[in-house]
Amino acid sequence: MTSFQQTLGEEDGIAEELAASQREISIAEFFEKNKHMLGFDSGARGLVTAVKEAVDNALDATEEAGILPDIYVEIQENRDYYTLIVEDNGPGITKEQIPKIFGKLLYGSRFHAREQARGQQGIGISAAVLYSQLTSGKPVRIESRTQDNGVAHYYELIIDTDTNEPEIDVEKELSPAESNLRGTHGTRIEMDLEANMRARSQLHDYVKHTAVVNPHARIELQEPAGEIKAERAEGAGLPDETEEIRPHPHGVELGTLIKMLGDTDSHTISGFLQGEFTRVGKKTADNIVDEFKDRHYGREMRWRPPGVDSDTDLNAVVVGAVSNKDATHTKLYADRVVDAIEDAGRVAYSELEAIVADVADDMESETGTVFGDTVQENVVDAVWAELTADRAGDVFVAVDDATTNKKDDATVRGLAERIANKFGGEDARDRATRDELGEYVYRAAENTEEYDDATIGETARENVVDELWAQMTTVPDDPPLVREVAGDRDTASELISAMEQVDVMAPPTSCLSPIDADLLEAGLRKEFDADFYSAATRDAEVHGGDPFIVEAGIAYGGELQDEGGVDLMRFANRVPLVYQRGACATTNVVKDIGWRNYNLDQPGGSGLPQGPAVIMVHVASTNVPFTSESKDAVASVPEIEDEIELAVREAARDLKSFLKKRRSMRKRQEKQSVIMDILPTMAEKVSEMTDRGQVDVEDSLARIMNNVLVEREREDGTVTLRVENHGSSAADVDVTDIVDAEPGDPSDGNVVEMDGEWFVKWSPSVSGGETAELTYEVPEDASSDISVKGVEDARLTVNQ
Repeated sequence: MTSFQQTLGEEDGIAEELAASQREISIAEFFEKNKHMLGFDSGARGLVTAVKEAVDNALDATEEAGILPDIYVEIQENRDYYTLIVEDNGPGITKEQIPKIFGKLLYGSRFHAREQARGQQGIGISAAVLYSQLTSGKPVRIESRTQDNGVAHYYELIIDTDTNEPEIDVEKELSPAESNLRGTHGTRIEMDLEANMRARSQLHDYVKHTAVVNPHARIELQEPAGEIKAERAEGAGLPDETEEIRPHPHGVELGTLIKMLGDTDSHTISGFLQGEFTRVGKKTADNIVDEFKDRHYGREMRWRPPGVDSDTDLNAVVVGAVSNKDATHTKLYADRVVDAIEDAGRVAYSELEAIVADVADDMESETGTVFGDTVQENVVDAVWAELTADRAGDVFVAVDDATTNKKDDATVRGLAERIANKFGGEDARDRATRDELGEYVYRAAENTEEYDDATIGETARENVVDELWAQMTTVPDDPPLVREVAGDRDTASELISAMEQVDVMAPPTSCLSPIDADLLEAGLRKEFDADFYSAATRDAEVHGGDPFIVEAGIAYGGELQDEGGVDLMRFANRVPLVYQRGACATTNVVKDIGWRNYNLDQPGGSGLPQGPAVIMVHVASTNVPFTSESKDAVASVPEIEDEIELAVREAARDLKSFLKKRRSMRKRQEKQSVIMDILPTMAEKVSEMTDRGQVDVEDSLARIMNNVLVEREREDGTVTLRVENHGSSAADVDVTDIVDAEPGDPSDGNVVEMDGEWFVKWSPSVSGGETAELTYEVPEDASSDISVKGVEDARLTVNQ
């Protein structure tokens, strides 16, 4: 069978025929055929994704307006479709923007903004609209009212996939009586879509997890099987407002840098660096420019002047190079030039030029004698010839300092001579880049090994390069202009290498809104009933020029499920990542941590740990690197993975201490149980043998176990609570005696009455080996009950 490709070229006009069949594809048309890329690959997942995109938009809108989010989500099951309703109490959307925001893909305000936001591409909510119309054929209904507006704007629309433009079916204004909005301002969207509730658990997880990382939000979900209400955490305020920043020099990619160079108004590299990047002032810019020049031009080797034992008279060399000047001024000029060279110790060609020129300027201003350009050039040439007369001797000193004393002088000299021979060629200034210097040393070492039967290892070679490079100096040449760098990829690559090499202050975090460790822990406490909570927030780091912060939290024990692996919650910019857990960098990092070191079971030594725990990781960034447009998984970026590991380990260290302490308390409790089984019998036998009264075993147990003993004594209406600390460290104890009659005269205590009972409270700090007595007055027939907090049960003995 003949293929279409095999017929190409057999008749005229085939190229024109192929060209005629090609056309531009709109972004809406592309995603119409590839909706799985946006997370709408099934009815179950499509419903969860649509909820996620709508709630994300609602959270962003309310926070940007400084409004505490109050979000209502409802899912109605109809005969053929599900209806999704999402409403917020945000500032509302202006009439002109409503069709564009909901009916146009890649329409948004945050794509170019370098600050943290849940949505950036302008795809999310419009993709949900597209999925709705594809599966139900119905337009979405949008209603929005801005603050202080008497009417709401109502639209019914679909997306024209050929043009990626909104197609409006209905447009009208609604009075407050006609509006479905529950508040005086906000936005409500209703969409019909083909879906099912097989992903109900993921939907519930999304709502619950969103509440964890957004403790300032109230979220209500009404769905056919019930409801979920996530209340706002007590005292939780809005996240800190973010500010847009410029990119950071570390991590900017080459293509991005070339584009920035082409777009900037700056002409100089220093101006470009200071104007286009954050944390780059003049000093940092100068350091980057010097590093850039080292790569672009190379450095100049600096040579030593002849020593006192040398036959060379450098003063005579300078005098001999000067002509047609009086002897006195010529000698003074030579003396000053030589003094400056000797003071410098080592001099490069450009430094020599500067010395000669500076002395000439001083001589002219002081004596009126002019040492012009020609004279200066002659002096530089003559002196430079003497400075470089023994390059091998100078290099020998550097090589000898950089290599071990195991190298004999012949080997060191042979290597030094071969390196020195690389200088003084076409470039009279003895310039070389670090790569070129490395090549000089490499070739010299290879030849030394071949001809001198010596061994010069990699470490020795690297040390020699480092030593020589440190003796070289940055050239005074001006760096290339911005337009020259933008037009040369290799030069731009040299600039980006220089930017990465120079230390730059970490980017400002004003562009980020991390949850913060305290609120993160509050969110975990609000949604999970556990015995232990810990959270950690790392300092900002940089990836691709974008700053990011990683946070981690752990909840353990309590009502958490103790079967199978821990519950791993992943977040990016306060948004739960519900799907593609196995493809996420967060999952991979958590699996690779050795959890046995933190007292959690980990069968096989890898994978998610086992136990009743929740581990959560939040990545906050101005540009989270997702693996796909559906934004379900964080890409494997080394810088982010490193921070995830450090954050998780920081929280896990607190868990390790908790579990270690709990295990110790459990063993202590078991020991106490054994003692209490034996002690009464022993006390009884001792009493029989000694003919004494029964021993109080509770007091004895406290002394044996070094416990804190709290016991009550009553005499003539006075109640005394004695707190004896038999341990070695101080105990901060909260003691409450609950009495059914009104007490009087509490010693340093407080009395609170509630529902006919009186709570007498003390908070003494009792040092090891000491006793505190707490007293109050009460009628003889009153009954009471002691409650003690602040001491673990295994270290506490209460005798009432």
